[in-house]
Amino acid sequence: MTTLLVIREQLMGFFSRFEAYIVAVLKFLTALTALLIINSDLGFMSKLDNGAIVLIVSLICSFLPMNLIVIIIAVFVLLHLYSLSLECAAIVAMLFLIMFVMYFRFSPKDAVAVILTPVCFMLRIPYVIPLTLGFVGTPMSCVSVGCGTAVYFMLSYVKDNADQLASTTTDAESALGSFKYIIDGLLGNDKMLLMIIAFAVVVVAVFMIKSLPIDYSWIIALGLGVVVNILVILIGCSALEVDMSVGGVILSTLICAIIVFVIQFFIFNVDYSRTENVQFEDDEYYYYVKAIPKMSVEARNVNVKRINHRYDDDDDDEEEYDDELDYL
Repeated sequence: MTTLLVIREQLMGFFSRFEAYIVAVLKFLTALTALLIINSDLGFMSKLDNGAIVLIVSLICSFLPMNLIVIIIAVFVLLHLYSLSLECAAIVAMLFLIMFVMYFRFSPKDAVAVILTPVCFMLRIPYVIPLTLGFVGTPMSCVSVGCGTAVYFMLSYVKDNADQLASTTTDAESALGSFKYIIDGLLGNDKMLLMIIAFAVVVVAVFMIKSLPIDYSWIIALGLGVVVNILVILIGCSALEVDMSVGGVILSTLICAIIVFVIQFFIFNVDYSRTENVQFEDDEYYYYVKAIPKMSVEARNVNVKRINHRYDDDDDDEEEYDDELDYL
């Protein structure tokens, strides 16, 4: 345990020293990953499906705020959809506008969740985001998680139905039929609705439990979040008749719980064995304070100095030999 704490302190010290550079690199990697996934799944506009353009845009994003990066990624999606179908691009643009209004109104600080949620879905670890935001976010963070979930399912729908979406005509009646087909496909996805509800419940449940003034509240919140996530998804699958693998849900949730536990170790690690209860008062109130010290150790800076006695003796012999030559 002490070794892990030393590593934790060293990593935190390294991050504090080079925070500006590390944040820029993380923004670059986040934007690069998102744009590569978009080009891989959509890729309808050949001009954007270019490694040089993706690299340049990602480098620019490394110097921009996260909220602006979200907008740039949304523009990339809309350009690909415009190349596929004007109707599809228009509908997705309206949905993006609604999501951005909700996102900027309720959870503007959770921009990274909007980007990482679709990425985690593709990596088969989507439950990492709601579990983590339950600890580091607020109940309103469920809005950003919901937006990211909706984006993933919209991209999946477009990818799976690209041929039908591309076969649109300029006839007014056909255009209305295309709008109805796209809206029904995007909004009539029961699995998307189930995941949004499950993630919102998990975020709120984890936040409420970890905020309780009890020992090991964060560990209890993580365990409860895992149970709530599995139960809500299983009940939702039965109620909405959504086809999902029970074993896959349980296994993925447990893997995500391990990942979140590691994240929790770096952001919240206290020693409950040294808990102190303090009581004091002023002219108007009595105060009852529960103080729990953080677990931390100071990494030692060890300087090793090597002394070669043999080398020093040789140097003395050489000096004596030089003195004899000078004497002669």
